[in-house]
Amino acid sequence: MKSNNVPTFAKLKPSSKASSKTKQKNTHKDTRHEILLRKELWRSGLRYRKNVISLIGKPDIVFSSSRVIVFCDGDFWHGRNWKELKSKLKRRANPKYWIAKIAYNIERDKKNNMLLEDEGWHVIRLWETDIKRDPKSAAELVKKIVDKRKNILDK
Repeated sequence: MKSNNVPTFAKLKPSSKASSKTKQKNTHKDTRHEILLRKELWRSGLRYRKNVISLIGKPDIVFSSSRVIVFCDGDFWHGRNWKELKSKLKRRANPKYWIAKIAYNIERDKKNNMLLEDEGWHVIRLWETDIKRDPKSAAELVKKIVDKRKNILDK
């Protein structure tokens, strides 16, 4: 572990070449669920910026005028159903690393939310499977919050 509690791969080896290749192909932007949500937001008339690196956490979708940020969190990487996932990870390859990594991601997300909210942003976090299951409902939720914030900030 590094001093700031970010896990390191230094002493770990991939469980297989196939799993290593799979993890390398994972992307941090333009994921399937993110694209589904963006298409629905666009259809609903909302315009946004994407993957804004100047903001804390590099949000997936940003509505600057209403100060709303959307993160499209992957279920695995951001620890959805953490107790259950943690239990499963204990029985897999490199459990020490993965448990520390995802626990760190969960804490980092909480910290980033607080920092962004302190700067006046409204943070929305949506889960991958919720977006995939019903992208229209996810977009409606975002639109409702964006419209409400716009009205408040315009006054």
